[in-house]
Amino acid sequence: MPASTSTPLIDPVPTGPATGAHQARFWDRIARRYATEPIADMAGYEATLRRVQGLLAPGHEVLELGCGTGNTALRLAPAVGRMLATDVSPAMIAIAQARQAAQPAPQLRFAVASADAPALPDGAFDRVLAFNLLHLVDRLDATLAHVSRLLKPGGLLVSKTPCLAEMNPLIPHLMVPLMRALGRAPRVASFGEADLRAAMERQGLRIEAVERQGTRGKDWRVFIVASKPLHPPGPG
Repeated sequence: MPASTSTPLIDPVPTGPATGAHQARFWDRIARRYATEPIADMAGYEATLRRVQGLLAPGHEVLELGCGTGNTALRLAPAVGRMLATDVSPAMIAIAQARQAAQPAPQLRFAVASADAPALPDGAFDRVLAFNLLHLVDRLDATLAHVSRLLKPGGLLVSKTPCLAEMNPLIPHLMVPLMRALGRAPRVASFGEADLRAAMERQGLRIEAVERQGTRGKDWRVFIVASKPLHPPGPG
């Protein structure tokens, strides 16, 4: 599908070193292993892809934050006008670019950037995608505020996020700290669905849909679609 030629929204994106260096080092270290790990719930993943594809259109400018090794971006890019997929890890992006070379998607560009990289233009994107990311960012409210700025009025944040606070308390309070100490896990935030929804609403986003799409027992990952209002709220 040919890329949109209306305005060069994606051209100014930075491709240099990103902030969040500690996160980048962790993901760089495990990138090769991560790229070969099978998806645990393939049916749930495919259900999410179908749901997201229904929210995309050929003229859309789309940003994916935390794209990892690029599988999801490569699946979704043919449905949109242009797509920029970013990740804080240079090693992850290198794998994504190699996959793109074998699976050409001319409307897709991969770049190294953190989730709150400041150099992207405000109001540039119809959709911002964040899958398995929001529990990993250092400052959730700041990241969501940045997402809100990047969205066009009426644009959508489409996210899927593990809610660690809904798991067995031993997982976020014992197992995750132990794995971090052993270098086997990154820094993660423990919050529930209500916390995540409230954080989005604090940044002026309106919740449009909340779903669970897993097919293997209880799903701790919440799928949320939130919109940026067409008009900013009035005073008072």
